[in-house]
Amino acid sequence: MNLIRFIPATRKTGLAAFETELLALLPRLRRFARSLTHDGADADDLCQVTIEKALLARGSWQVGTRLDSWMYRIMRNAWIDTARARSRAAETFVAEEAGLSVGGTGNAEARVALNEVDAAMRTLPDEQREAVALVLVEGLAYKEAAEILDIPMGTLTSRLVRGRQALMARLGEAA
Repeated sequence: MNLIRFIPATRKTGLAAFETELLALLPRLRRFARSLTHDGADADDLCQVTIEKALLARGSWQVGTRLDSWMYRIMRNAWIDTARARSRAAETFVAEEAGLSVGGTGNAEARVALNEVDAAMRTLPDEQREAVALVLVEGLAYKEAAEILDIPMGTLTSRLVRGRQALMARLGEAA
């Protein structure tokens, strides 16, 4: 999808910087959405909702501030809204993503390891998974992650420690 066509060409420097940074941020947003939703299609939907909300509110973004933190907060809040509104669907034997790598070539061991990590991440409570995704996967500083999650830094640290311990227990010492 080409977002450029949705952005008016008559923007001033501040909003042009917003649009440029937003486009560069898309892969990271997709990765964070995937860690929240556990589903490729839901992650795409969440990214679309997040980008739509950001474009509608782009006037409230301040030049010189961290766009990624602002976008992560929008995405997290959108996911919370979606999760609250969604009714529980019946579980199936195998998730749709399990069939995505069938017939693929090469890197089978890496895919197996990645699937194990993904499965282990899914077992974490939402609070721990969010902390692990922001700090360990996205590489945000503890302070930034705490601000995005709107929690004290000590709470973030506690959730991160418990999340790491749970992952290590699930994956073994190799984690």
